[in-house]
Amino acid sequence: MKFLTVAFWKALALKYGVYALAFNAFIEAIFFPIPPDVLLITLCLTNPENSFLYAIVATLFSSLGGVVGYYVGYFGGKPLAERFFGEEKVKKVHRLYESYESVIILLAGFSPLPYKLFTVTSGVLFASLKKLFIFSLIGRGSRFFAEGALIYFFGEDVKNFALRNLNLISLIIGLLILVSFIIYRRYRKGVLP
Repeated sequence: MKFLTVAFWKALALKYGVYALAFNAFIEAIFFPIPPDVLLITLCLTNPENSFLYAIVATLFSSLGGVVGYYVGYFGGKPLAERFFGEEKVKKVHRLYESYESVIILLAGFSPLPYKLFTVTSGVLFASLKKLFIFSLIGRGSRFFAEGALIYFFGEDVKNFALRNLNLISLIIGLLILVSFIIYRRYRKGVLP
């Protein structure tokens, strides 16, 4: 099970570059446990001048993988969910998810939780595939571009900080998005001046 180790994927990134990153970002959004951040950071540190190219590749292929994850949930998970929980309960959860799906997907891009949980769940709950793709591009892109930019501008100095605190940084950004969304919704409802 060597292929399930971070060291294996770092070595793969160094050997195959952007192709390994694209492959990893794609499969991680469907089922794979190693996040593309590992490869992205490795490549950015190796070739900082290409950091933004790597961020584009990770964003695009993670979002495309999210579409496949959606269909896995839609065709595989939806029938199972309806069988175990009943069609009415699934519809009720879908209506709740539908109200907040944009912010959920945005937060998923920053969350330390595996991204595939959100892509497959979006399919199970027959959420909007268009919103999933658009907000995946925004959420995942923000995360990957932030990592690429940090390394591009600060290089090796930021490596240890970014790797040690990646989940914390992601969580803080996610919370900022959530608070902004709540304020925006309250403002639209006329609760805030």
